[in-house]
Amino acid sequence: MDKINYPLLCYPMKDKGVLGILVGTDFKVIQKDIETVKRVLLSYLQRQYKKYDDYPYVDLLSSKLKVVEVNIRPTIRAKSGTFPLSRAVKVPVPVIYGETDQGYFECFMPLFEERFAYYDQKQFDALVKHAATSLLNQLSPEKIYRILSYETPFLESISLRVNYDREFDWNTFTYQRQFQVLNRLTERFPYSKNRRKNISALPEAAWELDKEVNEVIDKLLYNRANVLVVGNPSVGKSAVLKQAIKKITNQSRQQQIQLSFWQIMSQRLTASSKYLGEWQELCELLIEELQASNGILWVVDIIQLLLSGGEGPEDSVAAFILPFLQENKLQIIGEATPRELESMRRLLPGFVQTFQIIRIEELPEQRVYNVLNELSAYSEKRHKINITPEAISLSYRLLHRYFPYESFPGKGIKFLGQCISEAKINHKSTVDHWKVIHEFVQQTGLPELFLRDDLLLDTEELEAFFKGNIIGQPGAIEQMCNLVKIFKAGLNNPNKPISTLLFAGPTGVGKTACAKALASYFFGKGQKQSPLIRIDMSEYQHPGQITRFIGSGRGTGELIKDIRERPFSVLLLDEVEKADSSIFDALLSILDEGMLVDAYGRTTNFRNTIIIMTSNLGANNKQSISYVDMSSDESNYQSAIERHFRPEFVNRIDGMVMFRSLTEKNVREITLKELEELKQREGFTKKRLNIHFSERVVDYLVSIGFDERYGARPLQRAIEQHLVSPIAQWLLENNHLENKLLMIDYQQVITIRST
Repeated sequence: MDKINYPLLCYPMKDKGVLGILVGTDFKVIQKDIETVKRVLLSYLQRQYKKYDDYPYVDLLSSKLKVVEVNIRPTIRAKSGTFPLSRAVKVPVPVIYGETDQGYFECFMPLFEERFAYYDQKQFDALVKHAATSLLNQLSPEKIYRILSYETPFLESISLRVNYDREFDWNTFTYQRQFQVLNRLTERFPYSKNRRKNISALPEAAWELDKEVNEVIDKLLYNRANVLVVGNPSVGKSAVLKQAIKKITNQSRQQQIQLSFWQIMSQRLTASSKYLGEWQELCELLIEELQASNGILWVVDIIQLLLSGGEGPEDSVAAFILPFLQENKLQIIGEATPRELESMRRLLPGFVQTFQIIRIEELPEQRVYNVLNELSAYSEKRHKINITPEAISLSYRLLHRYFPYESFPGKGIKFLGQCISEAKINHKSTVDHWKVIHEFVQQTGLPELFLRDDLLLDTEELEAFFKGNIIGQPGAIEQMCNLVKIFKAGLNNPNKPISTLLFAGPTGVGKTACAKALASYFFGKGQKQSPLIRIDMSEYQHPGQITRFIGSGRGTGELIKDIRERPFSVLLLDEVEKADSSIFDALLSILDEGMLVDAYGRTTNFRNTIIIMTSNLGANNKQSISYVDMSSDESNYQSAIERHFRPEFVNRIDGMVMFRSLTEKNVREITLKELEELKQREGFTKKRLNIHFSERVVDYLVSIGFDERYGARPLQRAIEQHLVSPIAQWLLENNHLENKLLMIDYQQVITIRST
């Protein structure tokens, strides 16, 4: 038996308890005394080791505690900037350090769950102060002062006995553990029965793909080749690999070949590396253990091998393992999309040449229905949940139209699998077409109007919706209604974004309000997140900021991150004319094809978005802010836009929506709308207070809430400052009111009385 000593950092508590932090892990516990802390933590470690044969690894021969005082000025961070507090404070930071059996030193900072390695003991003080200062600078003042409230810590230890040569018995099969790196970084596949139950309620089957499964088996088992399965997203690549691995595993046991498969995510090879050369050493150990176990490595995200390790593909993990692949010392299987395959060929040609390619094409419609019927039979037998033929047919139609960038059968299995899971949770025995529609609404935010052919579009109701949200812009309302009609009829181009619009006009006239209304109508029915993605393009005025916008290399930019999280949304690019010209070049492929592909073949889809760009170009050239002749305004904006943007960019815009200046009547309508929304705030509804605003209040707000330069934009600020603030003060002084009518009037100042 071997023994692992875990340092235990302890804090006495003011209530006579003890806080114990197990160094090198995220385990913490509070108990009445130190002995109870040690007993609880040791019991937990022993249970984890017995149940999962797993334990945290701490590589310190002996541990020492040092409390380092760091001068720091706490800083408040807000969207508007950072605001350091007036004085600095000394923060005691406990560090645990010591020498490892590898000859280097390691330092733990338990309060931050951070660690680092160092080689020269003379560097210790400087490294600790630098690391502590950097970590404390990331904390809020509240967290810093919480650390200051801790008592002086002390160091204890816990010892866990482990057996590195422990044997495992599964029925009649005995396996002796000997692969430390494999067991730490990978998972054995096929999974155990309990593991499969925890992952998914769906079967690991490759229906209608027997030919591809047999081809994988031939190349892996008989040719001992590296295999790369290539196909579009959701075409069934993973299902083919899983089924092939299961069959090979069964055959190898019968033939006593004892092949083993180990599944890994690429990032795990480098995630735990702390010093130069460590991940390379880890890869070599992994390859040695694979050879010893007659193992094949299944890399789930093989494109990431070119992104992990060094600065570029030439010094990545893929480049490092390439000689082992060429010399047949390592066998790998993986999957990729056609775009990812082309990217790998371009970036590291020799790596792709070591693989034999198996391509999977999307199944034709009838075979997709065969797969979905197989899933229905499985669900009926395994979960006692029936999927009706109408539900299958509707799922196919909706997924075919709204998810054209994914392939069958994967997207159908995934979607119906979610319906089955929901039915199990709600104790339902049937998935019918109503359940399909409900689930689709929840995932996309699309209203039933777009999903059901039997629902006709009520044009009067449609116009009323936009008129209630967009004031003083009849031209914009008409174009929004036309957009809805085209989409409802299914006549929008499926290979582009739903629509690309440019909103032009002076500031404060309703361009953003129009985008919000459109987002609410199209995608606001089921999504928990807002269906409006708003990006201020004035933040991207320099060429180097394009990486922050769309990303580069391993990172993803703001645009890509938001669209991947909310593919069904309205993308609002505010003040687009202020962005650098390089941004427009990146937008060209999005506006033209609805797709953005990075250098590594990773695709982001924009075909379920409505892209709206706003611009004030041409507004400064007007002689008057008041509305006189809309046709001359349109010509003014049109010419300004065409002068600023290149023709190829303008030609990719589906429509330009011209917003005119607001009249006093329009501002009054907006004021009334804002006041109606004000009545629904919690402070009024919770106390069931009815609010009445006099005409004088409305007149006063109109007079101070409209500016010739900023339109109605100052209106909300005026309402908050001149109306909400005095009402709040009055309610705090009269907090006993309930079920009353508040009369709000204006006579030099806002007056309030209750009846």
